[in-house]
Order: sequence, then structure tokens, then C-alpha cells
Amino acid sequence: MKFSVRTAAAVAALVVAGLTATACAPQTSDNSSSGKDEKTGTLRVWLFQEVDNAPKEKVVAAAVDTFKKTHKDTKVTIEYIPVETRAQRMKAAFNDPKSAPDVIEYGNTDTAGYVKDGGLADVTEDFNGWSESKDTDPTAEQSVTVDGKIYGAPLFVGVRALYYRTDILKNLGLDVPKTQDELAETARKIHKAEPGLYGLAVGGAYTYGAMPFIWSQGGELAGGKGGSYAATIDSAAAQKGIETYTALFGDDNCPAAKCAGMGGNDTVTAFAAGKAGMAIGGDFSHAAIEAGKVKGKYAVVPLPGLKAGEIAPAFAGGNNIGVVKSTSHRTLAVDLMKELASKKTQGELFDAMGFLPTFTDVRDDVAKKQPFVAPFVKTLASGAKFVPASPAWAQIDASLVLPTMFQEIVSGKKDVAAASKDAAKKMNDAFSSVG
Repeated sequence: MKFSVRTAAAVAALVVAGLTATACAPQTSDNSSSGKDEKTGTLRVWLFQEVDNAPKEKVVAAAVDTFKKTHKDTKVTIEYIPVETRAQRMKAAFNDPKSAPDVIEYGNTDTAGYVKDGGLADVTEDFNGWSESKDTDPTAEQSVTVDGKIYGAPLFVGVRALYYRTDILKNLGLDVPKTQDELAETARKIHKAEPGLYGLAVGGAYTYGAMPFIWSQGGELAGGKGGSYAATIDSAAAQKGIETYTALFGDDNCPAAKCAGMGGNDTVTAFAAGKAGMAIGGDFSHAAIEAGKVKGKYAVVPLPGLKAGEIAPAFAGGNNIGVVKSTSHRTLAVDLMKELASKKTQGELFDAMGFLPTFTDVRDDVAKKQPFVAPFVKTLASGAKFVPASPAWAQIDASLVLPTMFQEIVSGKKDVAAASKDAAKKMNDAFSSVG
């Protein structure tokens, strides 16, 4: 999945969400609908625990109060669960409906796996009949869709862009990069002038920072749908993108010995600590960077594409709200899902947590209030992308198939062709295993 980095008070508190630490989805379940639809009772809700959870709790409490005004005979209990234990908790819940919640927050890359395991209710008609859904960002809607059916409502989206040091570029007389070639050239010039800095902090374990380079070249991770996905990470276009990204590792920018093992958190932490001239970070990284040493000395632009004026496609991470298939309060659960994922709630979550709304009109409104959001909104508007909607993705992500590929290349163990072909085989084995 890709959870967003929760708002953090300090750099050390960075947590990548929306959106990198993907655990495997529950394996198998005979979970099925209860066949009941009680209109009163208690709804149980599982939401994710944030680094600083108090602001989220306040927003959720307000949404629940609004819900209860029109559902007077209904009680709502909220439990905040650790992201790291979600796989085990969801597996247990899907296999034991009596202990399962009615409504859950889940990472958008977990959607296909949870659907395969029978955990999520099909809410296609409910979502399409919801007046607010027409303003949902298409990529966000894709993250709740499996084989044409909708299994939840997007809650927030996370996307990455290019953070850069305004003071360093000014002092060195460098312009903000407008293409990926210029990005690499600028990174090397920074490192040459300031050997103690990474020019552009990159990570061999930073899957979602590498993907824009692959997508820019026209490469894809895989093709197909449902149970028929096949890896395309070893295609000529994908290999060109892999080569572009891995070429950024070296003594002239980000030494492989230090950077091969770095993940997204590490690259953003390096930038926030004043150890990098540039970094690829999310809208969700803003609070942590503001708490670092570079406050007031940086700016953000969309990650450039191959040509001037182009924006590199970014991965759209984030979380969703779904209804558990076994609920005996389906109508109530759907109504609560809509309230928790509503325009009002998403706007308040942005104000409280910095979570980027999934509704295009709400996102435009928050961009006007908070200028730092603008590059991320522009990136989303230019066409963000998503991972294959296959239950195999959780397995692929958790087994570090792509980070292993990048690290084999930057360490010199394998060339791009060999490493990408090995990665494709591992991906295809995973796709085959889920049928």
C-alpha cells in the first residue's frame, strides 16, 4: 500500500504511509455477507493510528456526531489500530465476522487483496448514487475499484514532487531543473560544489520515488487486469526508466554505499536535516521538513518529465474507507462511510493533518489556502498512476521485489536487463499464485 506520511512534529517521527511499509493482505477467507441489514445498533469502526492522533480523533468525532444526528438510534465505537499490525487484524476479522468491525480504513494498495479475501462489500451502486462522488479524482476512484466494481470511498491521496534548496541553487547560480536530464545534471553540480551534500537524495529501497522515472519513459509495472496480470518491468521502456533512476546513484551524486539501502523516509530525512540539495518527497512530508533545519530555505515543484513543461507521472498513494462484507448493518455502515469520506471531513482532515483531499474541488480550495499544496495538486491533475489492481501486489511489495532490483543494479551485481528480468519473473510468480 502506500500510506501517507502522517503529520509529524519532528523529522525523527517520519512515517511513510499512503500510501511504503506494505504488509501482506490476509490470505484466504470464507467470509460472506451476513444477509442482515439492521437499522439500529452499534457500528464498530477501525481507523489507523497516526503519529499524532489527537487532531484526527477530533475530526472523526465531529463526523460521527453529524452522522448520529440523522441516525439517532445508532452508536459508533472507534478503535485506532497500528498500521503495522493491520494485516493480522484484518485477516482475523475477515475470518471471524462476529469480531469484525463494520467500517474500516485501509491502504489503497490493499484493495485488491481484501476484495479477493472476501473482506470488503461491493458498494458500487451506493458510491455512484452519492452526490459527492462525481467530484472524486479518477485516480483515487481507481484505488477503490477492482474489475469494475467499487469497494469503498477514497479518504485521502498522497503524491510526490521535487523539494529543492532555494539557497543552494541561488548560491551556485543554478536554475530549477525543468527536465530529468537537467535534474541529474543539477544534482551532480550541487554535489561537486558541496561534497558533503547529496545532490539529489535517492534510495535503492524507494520504490515510489523510482516509479515516476519508469512511467516517464512509457514503461509500466505490469499489464492486464484481475487474475491475468503479467509483469512488464523488463520491457525496453521500463528498462530505460530504471536506467535513468539508477544512474543517479554514484560518487558524483548519492554514493551507492550510502544510498542503496535508503527508503523514502531516509531521503526526506536527509533533505530535512540539510544533507541534500534536492529530494523527492510527498505532500505528507511537508510537516516533517518544516520541522527540520531547512525551514524557510526550500521550495517544491512537480518532478519534471523528459521534456520541459512535462510532469513525471507520480504514484497516487493514500487510504480509503470501506464497509466490511460481513456487517449486519450494511445501510448504516455505508452512510457512515460516506460521512467519514465526505467533502467536509476531508477538508477538515487536511486542516488538521495535511491529508490531501480526493475530491478535485476540495483539493483546489485547500491549494488556495495553503500554497505549498499547489505543486502536488498540479502533479495529480497531470495524471498520477496506480499500482496493478491485483491481490499479488501486496506480496510483491512486501517481498521487496523492486527494491532488490534497484539495489542489484546500483551495487553492480547485475545490469539493468538481468535485474529487471529477474524482477519480472518474481512478479509473475506472485501474479500466478493468486490466480
